[in-house]
Order: sequence, then C-alpha cells, then structure tokens
Amino acid sequence: MTAAASPPSIQRSIGERELIVMMATLMALQALSIDSMLPALPNIAGDLGAGDANRRQLVIGVYLIGTALGALVPGALADRFGRRPVVFGSIAAYCLLSLVCALAPDFSVMLAARSLQGFLSAGLTVLPSAIVRDRYSGDRMARMQSTIALVFMAVPMMAPSFGQAVLLVAGWRWIFGTTAAMSLLVMAWAWLRLPETLDPADVQPIRLSPIITNMGASLLDRSAIGYVIGAGVLWSGLFGYLNSSQQLIAEQFGGGDKFPLIFAGMAGGMALANLTNSRIVERFGARRVSQVALFAYIAVAVLQVWRAFGGNEGLWDFVALMGAQMCLIAFMGANFSSVALQPFGRTAGAAASAQMFVRSSLSSLLGIAIGMSYDGSARNLSVALLTGGLLTLGLVLYSERGKLFRRLYAPGAERPA
Repeated sequence: MTAAASPPSIQRSIGERELIVMMATLMALQALSIDSMLPALPNIAGDLGAGDANRRQLVIGVYLIGTALGALVPGALADRFGRRPVVFGSIAAYCLLSLVCALAPDFSVMLAARSLQGFLSAGLTVLPSAIVRDRYSGDRMARMQSTIALVFMAVPMMAPSFGQAVLLVAGWRWIFGTTAAMSLLVMAWAWLRLPETLDPADVQPIRLSPIITNMGASLLDRSAIGYVIGAGVLWSGLFGYLNSSQQLIAEQFGGGDKFPLIFAGMAGGMALANLTNSRIVERFGARRVSQVALFAYIAVAVLQVWRAFGGNEGLWDFVALMGAQMCLIAFMGANFSSVALQPFGRTAGAAASAQMFVRSSLSSLLGIAIGMSYDGSARNLSVALLTGGLLTLGLVLYSERGKLFRRLYAPGAERPA
C-alpha cells in the first residue's frame, strides 16, 4: 500500500493561506475541547460528584495526558499510510468521544472518556507539524508554524466565552455536543480540500524496528533534544496555569464572571506575539528569536516570584505578568518545535510523534502537579515558572553546545531536508 493519494485538482487548488487556516483549525479542535470547559468546571464537578475542589482540574489534565500518550501512534501511521487517513481517523474519534463525555453519568466515566478522547485524537496535534514539514524547512517552516499558531490562538481567546455562553442557555453537556458538531464540519472541509503531502518515496514501513529507529533518532539528536525537553518544561508552567486558571482568576483574585474576558485578553497577547514572530523569524532566525525570548521569560519569572511572595499581589498584577509570560512562550513554542524537527525531513511523521510525546507527556504531568499544588495563591505557580525557565536555558545550552544566538543558515534559505 502506498500513501493515500489526493485528486490532482486538490493538489493544485489548495494554497498556502488555506493550508495555514486548515492546520490551525485541526489543532484548534483540541484547544476548544480544553478551554471551552474552563467556565464549566465547577458545574461538571458538582453534577458528577468530583469531590475535592482541585479534582475539577482533572477534566483538563487527563485530556492532556491522553494526548501526550497518543502522540506516539499517529506519526508512524501517517508515515506509512499518508497524512489524510490519520487526520480523518483522529477527527472521527474526537467527535465520538465528545458525545460520550456529553452523556457521562459520573465523574469517573467523564475522566475515562476524556483520557480516551485525548489519546485517539492526538493526530490533530501531531499531524499539522508533519504536514508543514512535508512542504517547508528552515526558518520558512518556523514562520509557517508561527502563522498557524497565530490563527489557532483565536480559539483559546474565544473558547471560554463560548463555554460561558452555552452555560447561559443550556447545561454543560451541550458544550461537548457542540464541539462534536464542529468536528464534523472540519472533517468535511478536510475531506474536500486537504491534499496528501507525504511523498510516495518517503513512505516508511510499519515495522517495529524502523519505527523505533526513526523515533529514537529524533530524540537522540543533540541539536534537537534540548529544545524538545525544554519546550515540555516551559509548557508545563503554562498548563499548570491553565489547569488552575479558573480558581486563580475567578476565585482567588476575584475576577468572577469576567474570567472569560480576562482569559481571552491574555490569549490575545499570545496571538499578537505569534503574529510578530511570523514577521521576524525569517529575518533573525528561529534560534535567535526563541533564545532572546527565553532570557526575557526568566526575567519576568523573577518578578512573578517577587510579587507572589510579597503578600499583596492583586488581579491585574498577576494578569500582567502571566500575560507577558504567555506572550514569551509564543515566541518560543513554534520556534523550538521547528528547530527540533528540522533535521528529520524523510521521517517527519515519526519525529513529530516522538517529540510531541516527550514534550506533551512532560508538560501534562508536570502541569497537573503544578495545578494541583494550588494553595489559594500564585506562589507555587511562580516558583514553577522560574524553575522551568532556568532548566530550559540549561537544556538549550546543551543542544547548542554552549553557543547561543547563532544562525546556521542564511536568511531566506532552506536547509536541505
């Protein structure tokens, strides 16, 4: 069997802009299944008997863990059978499990369904990177990734407000029902317009040894692994905030019903940062931009620790500093991923899966621990952010052999795949 082919007309008709929006929309389904739940977490926990207040965070946390574990699967399948079949299978699983969550009778069933949904729909997170890598490389790939992230960020901005709006007219179960319906619309669009980007010459066999070899190579490469683990450490701080954001902003700092709007504003900052990154990354290089952002991230984290332990931190102090960190993570996220994936052209699917597995597993597990450590203040979160920034700096120094701010190929050029 060869890679799933696309009709020639589809290959000719899709342009770069449509591809960007489509890849962002696939990833946005995952974000919608996370962020739209935030305002509903107290309702879900109360109706399904979650018990301890911090356990409500597990509706988000177990989904992220499922996605992390599932990331190992779709890349190898996509390298063998093509990108399209795996994308469609992921969307179908997402839709079905959304309906199961909507009908969950108790909290245990909800957590089981959320875990399985994350696992089986992981291709929605893994495959966009592989599809982009099929077509682009170097800093142009980083620009594409950043532009996709920019479009994608519209969903985290609106998702909590969407969830809040549903709660005003119906129960929380309708949030899951609506996301299922949206996934069917996305599937129809992809079916009609998404080309098969896997070159038939790059089809990889489904044999354990080649799969392990290809995945292992993407994790043993010194130039990549520091960025992979570093991204996981950075995102664990963001996930820790995400898991506890409703408690921190709405309850601890008194944001109340303004929580969706505040969350949207902070996500909007990330969107602006991705827009800026997409404009400058080809000029300055993914390494330089992300490394400068990392030093700024550490500096802001120091301020966060100072304010959190000062005893008088208010809502807008927290929002300003955490919003700045989210912007800086945006400058690092797409660029870290592009740098780590760059050496693996022929095995982009397996490499994307392995790297996503490590990155997501680390960030999800640490993110749950950070979120569950919530004690009615932002102190534990601030310490986690500073520690993560310092660890990431060490990991990047390892991958770069102690030399930062380098550019390994000329502006506008694409490193050979």
